[in-house]
Amino acid sequence: MDEMFNEVDLERRIYALFKLDINIKAVIAERIPVSRSAVATVFLTNRQLLFCFIDSPMRLTLGDVKKIISRMGLKTQQFIAPGADVDYFDDIAREKFNEIFPGRIAVSDEDLYFYKTLAPYCPALVQISEVAGGVIKQYDSTAVGNWRPSVKFSYRRLATS
Repeated sequence: MDEMFNEVDLERRIYALFKLDINIKAVIAERIPVSRSAVATVFLTNRQLLFCFIDSPMRLTLGDVKKIISRMGLKTQQFIAPGADVDYFDDIAREKFNEIFPGRIAVSDEDLYFYKTLAPYCPALVQISEVAGGVIKQYDSTAVGNWRPSVKFSYRRLATS
């Protein structure tokens, strides 16, 4: 009963934060540590899409989330922007770029790449394309390299035309 409540609560929270209406079919890893303060929940929807929801009481940026996802052994399909704002990361990057270079008018995507990583992104929702090696890892300060296997789970999203 408690597990069902957590799934419904997570679905509601995702809708409130990201305007994404999903139905959780199965939770693969629930609230595993992914840093000293952040936790992640990896779940599968009934449309067979894999997502990772990361939350922390500390401030995280897109760069932090990218690093966490990589260290968990996951490959990113897409970062879901808060409030379903498709320009969220670009807008933040342009704003931060203009703070540093106020007179520059012609700005390319290459110029903004680094500044996108500075965008606040907590909580974060990431659509996953693949679980590398079939293992989802979790943070463990006592483990060699600070990461250890948490859950065995094979997943690869095949590209369709």
